[in-house]
Amino acid sequence: MATINLGAIKFNWKGAYNNSTAYAVDDVVSSGGSSYVCILASTGNATSNGNYWEQMSSAGSNGTNGTDLTSTLTTQGDILYRDGSGLQRLGAGTSGNVLTTKGSGQNPVWEAASGGKLLNYAFGYSDTSHGTTSTSFVDSNLQVTITPTSQSSIIYVVATFGSGYTITSSSHAVTLYNSTNSTYLPSNRIGASSSLNSVSHFTELPGLSGMYRVPNVISAFDNQLANTNAQTYKVRHYVQNSGGTGYINMQNTTGCITAMEFGV
Repeated sequence: MATINLGAIKFNWKGAYNNSTAYAVDDVVSSGGSSYVCILASTGNATSNGNYWEQMSSAGSNGTNGTDLTSTLTTQGDILYRDGSGLQRLGAGTSGNVLTTKGSGQNPVWEAASGGKLLNYAFGYSDTSHGTTSTSFVDSNLQVTITPTSQSSIIYVVATFGSGYTITSSSHAVTLYNSTNSTYLPSNRIGASSSLNSVSHFTELPGLSGMYRVPNVISAFDNQLANTNAQTYKVRHYVQNSGGTGYINMQNTTGCITAMEFGV
């Protein structure tokens, strides 16, 4: 009759290897994070001795080869990438920078956006009419605030609105104004008059008696940023001669103003 070795039906787990323990065939131990099965009974023979032990499973790296992301990525905003030797951390770049690839075999970097790229924008609008009889520039209700990401950027401002005027014997002047640093922005002049106030950067709208919701667009570049503080741009207007009223958003049409930051 055949003999059955009941001890060989399953492995016999013995826990961590002990040099003073007598091990029998099919005993299983752990050592250094790996597991081993006894293939020849013995005492005092380490698991590294292949005559007595056969490895069943191997310990992982525990992140020592760079795969432990909790130690590689340490700060909010970190990005993981691989260089020539392993996983590496790329810390957060300067606000407004863009992630740039340098091509095959090179590491990614944070860089300032190259010229012509839209970096930021802001939008404002008003659906309330604003009238003035002043012969000096006053603020209308159209304005927008933008915080540039770089002092070297250019801010392009464009405003669209409906305008009107109550008499035809004069003109209505409109301009874009940076109230943060108290400067008028250069814009294209419409009309031949050069006597409107002391500000040369304006759009002249001729008398439009009885005409409403006449669409107008005024735009300008601001390339004289002194810092990266928030910049507020406003539509200003006035009348050339007293006796009439100039309107922005006449009869409560909706006007809008947009500021766009471009890298240079």
